[in-house]
Amino acid sequence: MEKINDIIESIANEKGLDSTEVKERVITAFLRTAKTLFGEEYEYKAEIDDDTKNIKLFQTLIVVADNDENAKFEKQYIALSKAKKIDPHIEIGDEVNYDIDIENLGRTASMILSKELNYHIQALLRDKLYDQYNSKVGALVASTVTSINQEDKTTYFDVDDLKGYMPLKNKIKSNSPELSDNFKVGDVVKAVIKRVHISSQGINIELSRTSPKFLEALLKSEVPELKDGKIIIQASARIPGQRAKIAISSISPSIDPVGAVVGAKGVRINAVSKELCNENIDIFEYSATPEIFVTRAMAPAIITSVKIQDKKATVYVNPSQKSKAIGKSGINVRLAAMLTGYEIELKETEEKQTSNQEALKELESLFKGI
Repeated sequence: MEKINDIIESIANEKGLDSTEVKERVITAFLRTAKTLFGEEYEYKAEIDDDTKNIKLFQTLIVVADNDENAKFEKQYIALSKAKKIDPHIEIGDEVNYDIDIENLGRTASMILSKELNYHIQALLRDKLYDQYNSKVGALVASTVTSINQEDKTTYFDVDDLKGYMPLKNKIKSNSPELSDNFKVGDVVKAVIKRVHISSQGINIELSRTSPKFLEALLKSEVPELKDGKIIIQASARIPGQRAKIAISSISPSIDPVGAVVGAKGVRINAVSKELCNENIDIFEYSATPEIFVTRAMAPAIITSVKIQDKKATVYVNPSQKSKAIGKSGINVRLAAMLTGYEIELKETEEKQTSNQEALKELESLFKGI
């Protein structure tokens, strides 16, 4: 056999793999071959000889006392008296190693070894590819539609050299059917990687256009300040195809985060909304003060006051503002709850109506210095 180190280096260079990882898989392949040839019940050891650069494969037995119960399990242990005949200096707990030369075991052994080597190298390639794409979960990709399952409406894509799929639940369904996601073969579709998993068919990538991460990824692609980290997305929530809310902040007082994300004449936010089937997007500046955060999240409703207790926010509104606070089919209050993480309870108040700006100024004065 060609020197094993040369084989390892050749595989590593050809496949773009780390030689240490290839070495580990090659050793595993030899051990699996030995178990196939001689039995799973035996113990084996493999190591690469530094002098010859070839692999050495052994069957190993553990030396135990003659009266040890384990001595009767001759496939894993050997009694001290028998071991002494092999090596007079051997002691209890030592290993007795029997050399195994797979090359001299014929064509069947070579075929098994070749199969094991191929399997473990392919598994290494698969694992590396999985890690590469799993690290991209939440990233924006543009993929070509290859087919559509007419039964469950799952859409399949080419994602580089891998197979991607988008279940029906991951497609945007708008109130207007003509604005909903309706793809055909050959379309190039933007989406985010939602999940990566390994099946019997290989690595599969689940894509999504309904995740809040898709909104965030689109914004980063349109807004340089988001991509550069000058503006930070603190939280986002969506009811796909209908409406979204997003809270942002700036790392510099000289940057107006809302203005930068909206863009001149709304060009940036409109581009994102168009990709989301004309989804309405509410953007506001994040506040670390929960009461202010909830108040801003409830826009466009004018909020009188907010009281926080544990994970519940009681929001007080004048009767005239209640319908705005709730939103059509409850969409506004649902999104505010999703965004802030608070359970929101609306209560009417007869207090004099104030503007959101006045309410915020009052809240900010109350929490100034906190």
